[in-house]
Amino acid sequence: VQLQASGGGLVQAGGSLRLSCAASGRTFPFSSSAMGWFRQAPGKEREFVVAIAWSGGSTVYADSVKGRFAISRDNVENTVYLQMNSLKPDDTAVYYCAGNIGGVVKTTPTYYNYWGQGTLVTVSS
Repeated sequence: VQLQASGGGLVQAGGSLRLSCAASGRTFPFSSSAMGWFRQAPGKEREFVVAIAWSGGSTVYADSVKGRFAISRDNVENTVYLQMNSLKPDDTAVYYCAGNIGGVVKTTPTYYNYWGQGTLVTVSS
């Protein structure tokens, strides 16, 4: 199973980025799994950003990104997306996508069975 995150980069404050996470591997039931994004800034613990249920019908956002970030998924392409707008320097972190075969949205990392390698987002002031 592979979760390949991409789309990170350097952006100025107020800018936008779109992250993608493509799932591969026959053993990972992407279309029935909840997907989440977490992030980890230097010197800080990994924190929850957003999650989406297997159907896409339910989402949960961290308060710090509500109204600025949007998660979506394509169960045909086995890909989950994170649209990040109005980026702030505090959003600087390595962003990880994760899969939870339980299917429902969870904010705790321990519920997630599969993790991608992370993609670095740097927001300059």
